[in-house]
Amino acid sequence: MRPLRVVLPALLAAALPATLLITQSEGCEPVAQRAGREYGCFIMARQELGHLDEKAILYWHLDTFPTRKAAESVAGKRGTVVESLGHTWLYTLAESGWRAPGGVHVATIGPLPVIPARAHAAVYMEGVFRPGMKSVIHRHPGVEAWYTLEGSMCLETNEGIVKQSAGEPGVMANAGLPMMLTGTGTGVRRSVVLILQDSAQPRSTIAHDWIPKGLCT
Repeated sequence: MRPLRVVLPALLAAALPATLLITQSEGCEPVAQRAGREYGCFIMARQELGHLDEKAILYWHLDTFPTRKAAESVAGKRGTVVESLGHTWLYTLAESGWRAPGGVHVATIGPLPVIPARAHAAVYMEGVFRPGMKSVIHRHPGVEAWYTLEGSMCLETNEGIVKQSAGEPGVMANAGLPMMLTGTGTGVRRSVVLILQDSAQPRSTIAHDWIPKGLCT
């Protein structure tokens, strides 16, 4: 796998354990740049949502369909069809009781904190990590949510850790938190991911101001 080069300030790099510097190599890339790789984090779709009221109560609904055409036929203005991890998904941001006609409902995650912004975007990704694989230390300009289909993951932030295994309820991390994600367990972790973010901001930035304690290892 091609490593992502991460430039760290000298003092921070010196403070990090050598093993972390070696394994901290997974950033997210557009799926068009996947080049046949199985492992990594890949951006599958982005939907511009316009302005969302920060008081809006929205949930991420995950539904599967037998074909893309079937999913597209019922996708609303906040619905995005994504083919990921062997499924055709309809991802929808809606109230908690919303259901996709004709779909198989997999999960509902939320409510999702909506940050103040002139416009918002939903970025959908997939993460496929071997046990021990780590993300770069980073943060997002909006909430990030995960649903794990296979394996397990552990997220460390400056507030502690969150763990998730296949089939368990979705988990979230608030905007701005410095974080590092690790694939855990003995098998490959496969998760689908949402970032509901300020549309004008970069999806992710390296967090130079925080050092993980290694709580996920």
